[in-house]
Amino acid sequence: MNFTVTVIIPVYNCERFIEKAIKSALQQKHVAQVVVVNDGSTDSSLLIIEKFQKFDERLLIVNHENKNNRGRSASRNLGIQKATSKYIAFLDADDYFLENRFNADMKLFLDKPNCDGVYNAVGFYFYRKATERELEMHQLYTVTKQVAPEDLFQNLLYGRCGNFHINGLTVKRSIFENVGLFNEELVVAEDSEMFWKMALKCRLYTGIINQAVAIRGIHDENIFNNEDLYQVYTIKMHEVLAIWCSKNNINYSIVDDLLKWIWMLKYKQQNNLMTDIKGWAKFFFPQPQLMFSILSIKYFPVVRFRKMLFPFLYEKG
Repeated sequence: MNFTVTVIIPVYNCERFIEKAIKSALQQKHVAQVVVVNDGSTDSSLLIIEKFQKFDERLLIVNHENKNNRGRSASRNLGIQKATSKYIAFLDADDYFLENRFNADMKLFLDKPNCDGVYNAVGFYFYRKATERELEMHQLYTVTKQVAPEDLFQNLLYGRCGNFHINGLTVKRSIFENVGLFNEELVVAEDSEMFWKMALKCRLYTGIINQAVAIRGIHDENIFNNEDLYQVYTIKMHEVLAIWCSKNNINYSIVDDLLKWIWMLKYKQQNNLMTDIKGWAKFFFPQPQLMFSILSIKYFPVVRFRKMLFPFLYEKG
């Protein structure tokens, strides 16, 4: 089996960590190409990357037009377009792979011809002082049991058995012809949206879940520390995924599940009724396939709040 991997590393001002990330990718025997996408870095990241390029022809450096800063999704998408291997893996610039990162993945792809992707456990390393609670919570980022590909989406949506991280994922390059590229409108949660699309339309298999194949670096600049940002974009992610499902012949029960989550997340915001109605209109009106379905009625705020708004109708005689 000709198993070669392109590793895509988006980089923005990551001079402290990028050297370790690149080294960890280049040391993997299955890696035929490392695409480092410089996302408009203003520190010395590019100089460090160029140093590696002089000594290893597998390393390709690419920039956005005019060397602009475009964000993680646009950078990963550019990397996908430049990839030449049959298989693709991703690595964030402040993270790193462990030894023999792709050995188990190769075996799974060989044993299961219908396999589109493999996900594995990712560990954590603190570059700052960690609290006892943080150390307890950040041991392994993993799915906690073997999950059949057809059951993966529901398990991810409801968090029944954990999640996986992009550093632990290896996929066929052709998978992006089926699900599309990363959503560049999402500042965060773009990887979750991609995983869920893959789970809905492709066959992802459980790999190594009891020990890490890669390490996630935790430091003060991590974007996942921004809880307010995640609250906004978690709702946005569910919305764009529901729209995508409705346009891609995904069963409407899946769309219903996503709308249920959107409703619960918005309910926690404790908006007034008019705000919720405006949000409903903004979501449904541009989507005729949803607007003219039973779902638009089911999730109309007045319908959802009917017992609260009209309690006398539900009083027992």
